[in-house]
Amino acid sequence: MLDRFYPVVPDADWVSRLVSVGTRLIQLRIKEQPHDEVRRQVRQARHACAAAGAQLIVNDFWRVAIDEGCDYVHLGQEDLVDADIEALRKAGLRIGVSTHDHAELEKGLAIDPDYVALGPIYPTKLKQMPWAPQGVARLAEWKRLIGPRPLVAIGGLTLERALLCLAGGADSAAVVGDVVNHADPLGQARAWIAATRGAS
Repeated sequence: MLDRFYPVVPDADWVSRLVSVGTRLIQLRIKEQPHDEVRRQVRQARHACAAAGAQLIVNDFWRVAIDEGCDYVHLGQEDLVDADIEALRKAGLRIGVSTHDHAELEKGLAIDPDYVALGPIYPTKLKQMPWAPQGVARLAEWKRLIGPRPLVAIGGLTLERALLCLAGGADSAAVVGDVVNHADPLGQARAWIAATRGAS
């Protein structure tokens, strides 16, 4: 099972900061960095998570994740085209996939992923999305379709919305802006941890 609080952060320093306050699951999503810098950050993040007993998920960079001995990789739909799923499985990595509609869910399930993410649940300002917000009601449908795999809700989540998602069928709530853009990100992370771990 995935922890219910699933922050997504842009660099390894954020990983170190958030695991220091008790974050158990975190995704490193690096954008527009040279390959050597990506490798350095993945290595730093993996060490920080290992020291804290936390789980690191590497977004996109599946070859680096294999080379650095990571446990998890998250693949978007574009990444599913290029990723060597057999190599990932042989290396023992678990795989999460992004989905936004039924066609993408079918494509994602074809690789037998370890978890499925659905989004955006709510409108999000972080990136342009060609999909309308899914809404909390879609989570129950996705949960039925994916079987026993964990379901991750993502997109426009605040803490209050995350609790609605968890009550609506999600196993984990992924968050970007409500933590990394918060005036007190570590305090907000603590609030998410306390609330999500207490959620039924």
